[in-house]
Amino acid sequence: MSTQDRRDLVLSRRTQIEQDANDWRKQLRGENLVWNILRAGLLLLVLLVVGGVWTVINAHLGEQLLAAPKQTAGLIDPNANQFTLSPDTVEQQVLAFNLRMRENELYIPPGTDPRQRPFRIDPGEPARFIAARLAQEGFVTDPDLFNLYLRVTGAERNIEAGNFMLASTMAMPQVAEALQNALFEEISVTLPEGMRAEEIAEKLSAANVIEEDVFLAAVRDPHSLSFFNDYDFLQNLPAGAGLEGFLFPDTYRFPVLASTPDLVLRPFLDNFEDRVGGKGLVGGSSGLSGRDLITVASIVEREAVSADERPLIASVYLNRLNGKCPEVGGTYLQADPTVQYARGTVGDWWWKPQSISEYATVQSPFNTYLNPGLPPGPIANPGLIAIESTRDPAQTGYCFFVASGEDGRHFFAQTYAEQQQDLEIYGYNP
Repeated sequence: MSTQDRRDLVLSRRTQIEQDANDWRKQLRGENLVWNILRAGLLLLVLLVVGGVWTVINAHLGEQLLAAPKQTAGLIDPNANQFTLSPDTVEQQVLAFNLRMRENELYIPPGTDPRQRPFRIDPGEPARFIAARLAQEGFVTDPDLFNLYLRVTGAERNIEAGNFMLASTMAMPQVAEALQNALFEEISVTLPEGMRAEEIAEKLSAANVIEEDVFLAAVRDPHSLSFFNDYDFLQNLPAGAGLEGFLFPDTYRFPVLASTPDLVLRPFLDNFEDRVGGKGLVGGSSGLSGRDLITVASIVEREAVSADERPLIASVYLNRLNGKCPEVGGTYLQADPTVQYARGTVGDWWWKPQSISEYATVQSPFNTYLNPGLPPGPIANPGLIAIESTRDPAQTGYCFFVASGEDGRHFFAQTYAEQQQDLEIYGYNP
């Protein structure tokens, strides 16, 4: 490069620098300065608005989630990642905003039936599959909304695998909370002496063992059970007879949400076989055997409060059945529990009349005031003492008894005259 060329290049660069400096000076003068200030101010304003909107939305959603009903408490920490800007938190805020727009739908239950039904979640089952099945079985109205609720609240991380009891009257937050506490695989249930099958069914249902109607259907049709022929003491049941009387009272461990009634009924019958068995239903001094013995024992169980009175109460009924109480006018047991059983309904399984005269108004083969002899079958499920007391009752001449009103104990009488005196003493006669 020649000396002249170098001079021209240096001159060109100097001229360019001077022009650039003049351009910046122009931008800072007059009208250009005003427009540049306006542009900078507008950019700053946009940034402030975006930041303000972000802050308001974040605070508003946090406040709403904190004010959520108690059933959703603990499902989300609204302050988590509050000041962290990342793709995850942006997505979370967008999802939360969408949920906020549909908040009212969360509390619309899919049905009106308050009865609980079983629902099972398999290990590793994705939340979206769970939501879809919940909708199919009528537990949520919208699976997408429920899945959105799980994501926003974080409840999807706490869903457990296992068995649950849900109702169509539950709102989505209630369903989500319920799914965080799977039922135990087994549960202990205590069934005292003297309960009828319907009461047992209610207690098992309340413990989430089996639904009432499924249990009662099997109790009333024992021939449908796969193991019916395994028990000798059941082989002489008359046609149409159920298992009332053979559901041995005790404390049991049952599977939660039993898949079949067989799983629930077998422990009852195994226990009866071990504690009583076929041999315990024959050979006693009462002359009764089999189901007839259990029938009288069930009445004794309902009448007696004190264990030492069971043999005495059994003797009264045996004396009447054997025709040793002519003043009764026949082989009438006149046992209050048989009429209470006949008249019992849901919520009042052991009906109590206002006066003894009401017993005559109950038309039923179980009414032992109107029908002589034994009722058609057991009225409850007796314990071992009642069964043994009926098999070998006390040897007495008693034909009557009346409750004294003190700790459920009774006074016994041989004649009708003695019975009338006791009735007057204890306030039964006006």
